[in-house]
Amino acid sequence: MENPSLVDVIKEACSIDPIFYINGFGYTYDPRRQPFTKLPFILYPFQQTCILEIIQSIGTEDLLIKKSRDMGASWLCVLAFEWLWHYWKRLSFLMVSRVEDYVDSSENPKSLFWKMDFFHDNLPYWLMPNGYDRNKHRTKMHILNPETRSVIDGESTTGQVARGDRRTAILLDEFAAVKEGGSVNTSTARATNSRIYNSTPLGTGNAYFDIHETKIKKLILHWPDHPVKRIGLYTTDENGLLRILDNEGYPKDYKPILDGKLRSIAYDYDCTRLSEREMAQEWDIDFGGSGYQYFKAALVQDSIRRFARPPTFIGELEYDMTTGDPIRFREDQSGHLRFWFLLDVNEKPPKEHPYIAGVDISAGTGNSNSALCLYDSVTHEKLLEYANPYIRPEEFAKQSVAICRWMGGPGAGNPKIIWESNGPGRQFGSQIMDLRYGNIYYRQRIESIGRKTSEIPGWASTRDTKSVLLGGYRDGIENGKCCNRSKEALEECLEYIFDPVAGVCHARENSKTDPTGAKSNHGDRVIADALAWYLIGEGTSKPKPEEPKIPIGSLAWRLKMREADKPRPGRELLASEGW
Repeated sequence: MENPSLVDVIKEACSIDPIFYINGFGYTYDPRRQPFTKLPFILYPFQQTCILEIIQSIGTEDLLIKKSRDMGASWLCVLAFEWLWHYWKRLSFLMVSRVEDYVDSSENPKSLFWKMDFFHDNLPYWLMPNGYDRNKHRTKMHILNPETRSVIDGESTTGQVARGDRRTAILLDEFAAVKEGGSVNTSTARATNSRIYNSTPLGTGNAYFDIHETKIKKLILHWPDHPVKRIGLYTTDENGLLRILDNEGYPKDYKPILDGKLRSIAYDYDCTRLSEREMAQEWDIDFGGSGYQYFKAALVQDSIRRFARPPTFIGELEYDMTTGDPIRFREDQSGHLRFWFLLDVNEKPPKEHPYIAGVDISAGTGNSNSALCLYDSVTHEKLLEYANPYIRPEEFAKQSVAICRWMGGPGAGNPKIIWESNGPGRQFGSQIMDLRYGNIYYRQRIESIGRKTSEIPGWASTRDTKSVLLGGYRDGIENGKCCNRSKEALEECLEYIFDPVAGVCHARENSKTDPTGAKSNHGDRVIADALAWYLIGEGTSKPKPEEPKIPIGSLAWRLKMREADKPRPGRELLASEGW
């Protein structure tokens, strides 16, 4: 550039318009584009909108970006920060990812600072800030603009990231994969007014999903917006017929997949390479489908359609606070007790069959429910559900005893109670014993010969026993054996995932901080339902003991033969009729 006036005009235009700046002088990197891996960074229309939305949010509000894979979102976030760093004075940015190599590594194109370095390395020298010296102003996890005095720093995610810091904006990249997401979200809240959460979905068991469920401003980058990915875009119409949305790109004689989803040539190709979960994560922005769900969503939804009903009554059961004896049921639409049966003329529940009550206990601090689920052991139908996040374990024991005594009767007896004995379950169990409620579950000594019942009340949760418990309940739900009337309880099944380390667990166990230590009690209705179902299996699926085989010719065999030859009443009549 030999004309200084033209340089000044271009610099002025770049400082005003980030789209002009990037389209005119930016380069990006794509190792898949051999042999030309360095490409002019020409923003697609959806990317132009995205970068302007990011810049507009900085300094004023949080922004959540939910995206399909390979939409360029990380590049756009980095370049939004870079443009402001380049032309605005005394700003301070922080870029965060789950490990240090993803923040700043000279050998890793995935890292955030690598992207910025690549962009700077390919800018004309006269567009770089006056006085910029890479050896001086670009250090590990840090870059300073000597002209504007703006800075960009980097950090990996820990529970204390940005605590006590002050920033213009913070980028939290691929936030769904951050295990300490809940703590990171808390520690960054006071550090800035603008957190940019950028990620593809990774199930529902993370802080990214929790934030997505709030009223935060959202920016969606979905694959049909990408001009390359949408080539041949098509779907299924209301009559199940092909509806072509990209006539120009749709090939002749193409065999479509008519499943109601948005599809394209690229989408269909990746369906042959990726699992359903990976497609949900990489393409569909599907939070539920992108996790390793333990229960099959389609079968749970089928169970909801077949069995779930609005409760017949909602209210509270009043009881003696000392003895746990029931007094009366009181209807109240905001109550914690719901049941699916009619009361008799005396306002008492039916007492036709033996009942079983499964119980899961929380600490009562509001983080998760204490839940009791009661089933008919003969029909396998769920009749009653109690859920309350604010009741303490000792008081919940009295409430549970009152419910079971109210449901019990001379014919069927009081329901058998089984509860998880870990954590708050110890206090609950101790109170149950003090109330002298007799029909309770005692765990078996699995390792002993004959599996003799122990004298330890309650069910103990371990990684293995929980897998067995939930595996049995999953079978009951997915095969239509368990008639669960509660829509909320069935929907909670979809929040359970399989973790290679922790085994079967609730998706949000590790995404939130629970000072009581009761975080493992999330998904409480499911555990209560599963415990009741476990007892139903104990009572109905035990094989009948086989009669011992009698050796032929033995004394017992001869006695049996003699017994068989004895005349029986009516035998002669049957013989005379030709039998």
